[in-house]
This record gives sequence, structure tokens and C-alpha cells, in this order.
Amino acid sequence: MLYYFRIQKGPVGLPFGLPLIRSDPAAFESRLEKRSEFRKQPVGRSRQGDFIKCVEQKTDALGKQSVKRGFTKDKTLSSIFNIEMVKEKTTEEIKQIWQQYFAAKDTVYAVIPAEKFDLIWNRAQSCPTFLCALPRREGYEFFVGQWTGTELHFTALINIQTRGEAAASQLILYHYPELKEEKGIVLMTAEMDSTFLNVAEAQCIANQVQLFYATDRKETYG
Repeated sequence: MLYYFRIQKGPVGLPFGLPLIRSDPAAFESRLEKRSEFRKQPVGRSRQGDFIKCVEQKTDALGKQSVKRGFTKDKTLSSIFNIEMVKEKTTEEIKQIWQQYFAAKDTVYAVIPAEKFDLIWNRAQSCPTFLCALPRREGYEFFVGQWTGTELHFTALINIQTRGEAAASQLILYHYPELKEEKGIVLMTAEMDSTFLNVAEAQCIANQVQLFYATDRKETYG
């Protein structure tokens, strides 16, 4: 499964830990040890459990609010192209059409094999809430994802903590399974609030979705 995106060139911040490694290696090692000890704590016996429950409760409404500025209301596959005409094309031709359509747009898009989407979908049913870390210039910002049907809505964790159920989506990944049975593919595209996220950052989040939902490894899911 490949994610594609178009982006303007620009500066990229250093990974958060790199300056600390260079300036104070001992402090960096100490943080790693504390992080390792923290991860060994059983979720049900630590504050992690309370935090997870709180986030899940507050993200339940994410994606159910009225559409905000910058997002398309009812973004269906038929709003992008004529489905009946596309069905006459081969799978490879549809892939090319999808890629060519979004090649000039600043967004994230993908063509997902049917069996890979089935894996994603099954995991989404058991794990509808997803927490990921987005690298920023001065550290990491956490984003919370919530599946709503075949849409995956993301917003910054700080929005969940401060606004609760009123937190608005800042990134939406749209998955279209209309061609899955006949053509063996699921089409994906995205919309984002450009005041909070650029295309490279949206791509980073999408890559983490692929890593944790579509990779059959115990290190990422299990």
C-alpha cells in the first residue's frame, strides 16, 4: 500500500531528541530509561488506563460535528468522478486516473489493495481510537484519530483536552470501498485544515495509520 502526496519544498525541523543527544548524552539516556520503565507498567494498573478511557470518551463525537471551514460536506466518491464510467476501466487504469487526478493537488491520497483494507477495517472495529505523535520543531504534538464509518478524523490532543466533544477535525482520511469487490482496490484521499497541518504533516500521520493498522506485526499491533 502506497501513500502519495504533493508538497512544496521547505525547511524541516530536527527530530526532538537529537539536540539533547548532542548536548547532554547522560540526560538523554536517563530519559530513555524512565520511558522504558513507564512502558512496562500494566495499562490497567497505572494512570495510562485513566488517560486512555478519558480520550476515548471525548473522541467519540469527533467526526460527528457539522462540517467546518475547509472541509467538503458529504465528500463521496461520486463527487470526485463518475463511478459507472470508471467501472469500465481496468484496475490499473483506475489507479492511474486516481494518481493523475491528485498529482497536482496538495493533499494525501492512496490506492489500497482490498485485502489490506480488510485488515485495516477489522482493526478499526476493535480499535476505533488512534493516538499518534507528530514531530514538530520543538518536540512532538499528539493527534487523536477516531473512525467514523470509513472516515478517519484527526485532531490535536490538546483540542480534546480543552474542548472535549466540541473539538473539530483537523484532518480527515476518506476511504472509498465502492470498487473493492469488483476491482480489488479501495481509494483514499484526505482533507486538512491548513491553519494547523501542512501536507507533509498529514502524510506523516497517514504513514502511522498504515504502520499500525495495515502492518501485520506484533510490534505495531497485538
